Amino acid sequence: MKKDLKEFKTFPNSTIKEIQRAANEGIYQIRGLGAKRKVPDFDDLVFLGASMSRYPLEGYRETCNTSVVLGDRFAKKPIKLDIPITIAGMSFGALGANAKEALGRGASEMGTSTTTGDGGMTQEERGSSKYLVYQLLPSRYGMNPDDLRKADAIEVVVGQGAKPGGGGMLLGQKINKRVAGMRTLPEGIDQRSACRHPDWTGPDDLEIKIQELREITNWEKPIYIKVGAARPYYDTTLAVKAGADVVVLDGMQGGTAATQDVFIEHVGIPTLGALREAVDALKELNMHRKVQLIVSGGIRTGADVAKAMAMGADAVSIGSAAMMALNCNADLYVEDYKKLGTEPGYCHHCHTGRCPVGVATQDPKLEKRLNPIEAGKRIKNYLTTLTLELQTLARANGKSDVRNLEPEDLAALTVEAAAMARVPLAGTDWVPGKK
Repeated sequence: MKKDLKEFKTFPNSTIKEIQRAANEGIYQIRGLGAKRKVPDFDDLVFLGASMSRYPLEGYRETCNTSVVLGDRFAKKPIKLDIPITIAGMSFGALGANAKEALGRGASEMGTSTTTGDGGMTQEERGSSKYLVYQLLPSRYGMNPDDLRKADAIEVVVGQGAKPGGGGMLLGQKINKRVAGMRTLPEGIDQRSACRHPDWTGPDDLEIKIQELREITNWEKPIYIKVGAARPYYDTTLAVKAGADVVVLDGMQGGTAATQDVFIEHVGIPTLGALREAVDALKELNMHRKVQLIVSGGIRTGADVAKAMAMGADAVSIGSAAMMALNCNADLYVEDYKKLGTEPGYCHHCHTGRCPVGVATQDPKLEKRLNPIEAGKRIKNYLTTLTLELQTLARANGKSDVRNLEPEDLAALTVEAAAMARVPLAGTDWVPGKK
């Protein structure tokens, strides 16, 4: 009989349960990771490949360059990475020290960078990272001139894809003595940081702040500006005007350690649409490739990397995927998942500090489940796979350098993706909305 029942369109069972939970508790839901709703993404694009009109490259005999230089607009010491895949900012506090060390180890093996996240720089991460990007957020947690100088680049975070317009959140159960000391906070008390920087109210003030950062670091370090995907055309334009060496664009599929569920699902635009607008802004300013563009938010495979670069990105950044490579949501310690009311593959309880696999936790017993040396090898293997997939697709399109991939190599499988990416619908020359 039950199979004949039909859910309400406006009020499916999941919505009914959430209404009833809200009625019982009187507070919004908080969770980690990214959006669960389906939005147009890189899966909706395909490469055309080369045959007669373009010749492919032979994978075993012809090289395909993957290196990229970041920050050569103004910085005396730009970063040269061996691969265009970086590790996004994930704070010590959101992640444990072993996870941060593992990310640094894996990234260094592949000649790429990792990023501190909110909360300051740990010895483990600096010691294991060949290239470390230091994030400067509205909270100023852990910020000091010495750590700025120790970093290889500085990323000023204006927005995050999972919560454009929202501040950071770290619940009390994750704030142990060390986290509290680094952030100058009381132990065990929920932390909610500001949604905007206290030092400026607009791009003109940001320009002054960037000058201050350059003076503190003797103009050596590249300055990144990270924005959430809200109004990417204008935000990219203003970041360039303020003097950024690199723009980091984070789409709504980007994850977070903790924020309101309503933020994750209903604020921001998909990475696919945001990327096109940011590239348009750089091209109109004649700054494309002069100011590098790093794209994050839902990057999972070498195909995602290749498609982002074909649309105009210089590099990508991975966060949630890197956590998965560390065994986030792995089919391990199943009983501990059950205690959280979930199971492997569905867990979004980063905010609780009870991560069964020891990634997003400060609990010493849980954290021991993550061996930083072994986990670092997993990150290296994952990055190696992404790079090989990226090269394979570039060669298949006749490119000897992955940054030579271009929109003309792509077609869209849906009208929505064609409109957002501004590439033709497959089998046609039609780009929706293009005159």
